[in-house]
Amino acid sequence: MSWVGVWLERPSTLRRAALASLVANIGIVCTGGLVRLTGSGLGCPTWPRCTDDSYVTTREMGYHGIIEFGNRTLTGVLSVLALVAIAAAWRQRARSKAALRAAVWVLAGIAAQGVLGGITVRLALNPWSVAVHFLASIALIALVFVFWDRTRAEPPRWSAPRAMRTAGVVITVVSAATLVLGTIVTGSGPHSGDTRATRTGFDPQAMSQLHGDAVFVLVGLSIAMWFGLRALGAPLRVTRAAAILVIVELAQGVVGFVQYFTGLPWPVVILHMLGACLVWTATLNLMARVAAKPAQSGADSAEGDRDHSLASTA
Repeated sequence: MSWVGVWLERPSTLRRAALASLVANIGIVCTGGLVRLTGSGLGCPTWPRCTDDSYVTTREMGYHGIIEFGNRTLTGVLSVLALVAIAAAWRQRARSKAALRAAVWVLAGIAAQGVLGGITVRLALNPWSVAVHFLASIALIALVFVFWDRTRAEPPRWSAPRAMRTAGVVITVVSAATLVLGTIVTGSGPHSGDTRATRTGFDPQAMSQLHGDAVFVLVGLSIAMWFGLRALGAPLRVTRAAAILVIVELAQGVVGFVQYFTGLPWPVVILHMLGACLVWTATLNLMARVAAKPAQSGADSAEGDRDHSLASTA
């Protein structure tokens, strides 16, 4: 067997490939923000070519073309990482077929997101298409997180009570709704990506207030979740997931206030976009930690109690 085959069969290779894919998919959201914030959204005015006559940027297109074309090429990096992950998952399919399925879905999601990006350019950065493009990235991050989570060699799952599982779902829904409202704020604000791009027509201040209200609800629910998990004696890894979510949310809130009261400087806006991805990832991590259902049968219940005991002492 070649060294490549040996390398692909290492569990650490699959784990690292999944993590690299997660980091890269978060990173491309930030570089996409750079495209919009520098007014380079139509630096390549068509798709799949950069111009009618060239697949790459030209000197006449200046730095706008370089920024937009550079962001497009990052899709190739995501695809390579996804292919490596699929190869590793295939070689290790006997251990986890679920990881292989997730890896294939990630590659399909990257391809679909590339097409959505092209449609966004073709629509001259219509704010609603830009919003869909961003939310598709958020959905793709969720796919990659599921893939990464399935490569995790973790201790037995905690059998969360129904109330905690329901709370996890509510927090995830509110987190997703906050992201949707954030795209409406963006579509109403000054950073359109190009002077030719239209805006939603909504009042940016009103949309920002609505988005801020959703953030306060999300933070409140997350803090309540942390207290509830501690009261139930949940394993440390579960309460830590809730604490991480609260910390990331609070940091993101500070960045949001700074960008609002300083006139939306682009470095702070990019930091806010990174924070949005981190809040979403932390939300998914919490959901994954509380998603397990309690066992039903007597034998399964005994096994679940033993798992809980082991997890509590871990």
